[in-house]
Amino acid sequence: MTVWDDLVGQERVSEQLAAAARDADAFVTAAASDAPPPEASRMTHAWLFTGPPGAGRNQAARAFAAALQCVSPDRALGGVPGCGFCDGCHTALVGTHADVSTVAAVGAEILVKDMRDTVRKSFTAPANGRWQVILVEDAERLNEKSANAVLKAVEEPAPRTVWLLCAPSVEDVLPTIRSRCRHLVLSTPSVDAVADMLVRREGIEPDVAAAVARATQGHVDRARRLATDPAARARRTAVLKLPLRVEDVGGALRAAQELVDAAAEDAKQLAEEMDGKETEDLKAALGAAQGGRLPRGTAGAVKDLEDMQKRRRTRTQRDSLDVALADLTSFYRDVLALQLGSRIALANTDAEDALERLARASTPESTLRRIEAIAACGEALDRNVAPLLAVEAMTMALRAG
Repeated sequence: MTVWDDLVGQERVSEQLAAAARDADAFVTAAASDAPPPEASRMTHAWLFTGPPGAGRNQAARAFAAALQCVSPDRALGGVPGCGFCDGCHTALVGTHADVSTVAAVGAEILVKDMRDTVRKSFTAPANGRWQVILVEDAERLNEKSANAVLKAVEEPAPRTVWLLCAPSVEDVLPTIRSRCRHLVLSTPSVDAVADMLVRREGIEPDVAAAVARATQGHVDRARRLATDPAARARRTAVLKLPLRVEDVGGALRAAQELVDAAAEDAKQLAEEMDGKETEDLKAALGAAQGGRLPRGTAGAVKDLEDMQKRRRTRTQRDSLDVALADLTSFYRDVLALQLGSRIALANTDAEDALERLARASTPESTLRRIEAIAACGEALDRNVAPLLAVEAMTMALRAG
């Protein structure tokens, strides 16, 4: 199993990255033997991965990082870097490789203080003599200061440093940054490709794999979670019942409250799993005895950690609401397909009775207005409108049609 096997439906991108990894390996090999480097190379110091949610931007970037760090002996025999089994590949894929640094948005933005150490590390030589890889998973969330810090590092990188930036679209990244990157566009994988991956990689029954792949419309991560997590399936089922619960004002407001409460519970569960351990680990690192007081001058570090944890809870709640909004959009898209007599396959076949009921009881125009209300809710959340207010406005609009 190579590192490219996780890139579902991205054969063209896999071929480009594999070719670049071969050239990168040839460069490292030549440098180690004092031979002249290859004249033509498909390798470059900065890459921009774009594509719709679920296409696998981060997976593609991490697979490439693993291929760059591959130390398989088969490479000397003509093998392609990225075996998936060697120590370099394995540690890069699981996130423990010393020369692969990952930056992801904890809150709504990637702050400059979150980037400072990473940018500084990008100018150092790799510990293993291959490549220093910086993977930015949410490049669209770089704010002005953090984006400028990245720009300076990308403009004049160290000889063995590679930047991998991931964003939904090229427009989400500063023009000055994207102009210095090689751009790779990932597409939404087909439902059949996602279902096949779930059967091969996760051992899911074919009929279940086909159902969740169809329900998520090619979103690889959500399909995997729906197939393996009963709680995720239960949340989706509850969301798909929401359109039938907004027939009166009281029902619309209760549905909004329950949706926000469920998202808050997701954030709370993550906090319970991570916050306590992180805080205790930091206090131990700062020299505080078990249950004792912190040494003088270390309270600021604890406050920074608490701020980060608060931003992560907010982000988790927002991500959970985003999933719910995507499920609702998919539901009303199926309603619209029924109303227009479209031959496209329905995504939510497990809710077909509710789909047909709403299709008969409303018009295509009202369905389009409801889809627009869901999009408006997402935009309001992007502007940091209080989640309950944004979701209540949406459910009232769903009621009005």
